[in-house]
Amino acid sequence: DFTNIRGTRSHALTEEERLTNRRKSSVRAKVEHAFCIIKRMFGFTKVRYRGMQKNAHRLFVTCALANLFMVRRRLMRMQGA
Repeated sequence: DFTNIRGTRSHALTEEERLTNRRKSSVRAKVEHAFCIIKRMFGFTKVRYRGMQKNAHRLFVTCALANLFMVRRRLMRMQGA
């Protein structure tokens, strides 16, 4: 289960629960950032009816472009050095 544990007024979270929630949120933030780029920058919000192989190919190319987009600053710094 990857759902964060909620605290209430009568039941505060323990330190272990807080650390577990923080770890889950950290992973979720990294994953959601990639999906945001894929959806917003490359327009992969809807799958077209083109066939499974064509949709899969488009998704793989979009994921590769999203990876390049996320490390673009690091790549530019390496190119200048």
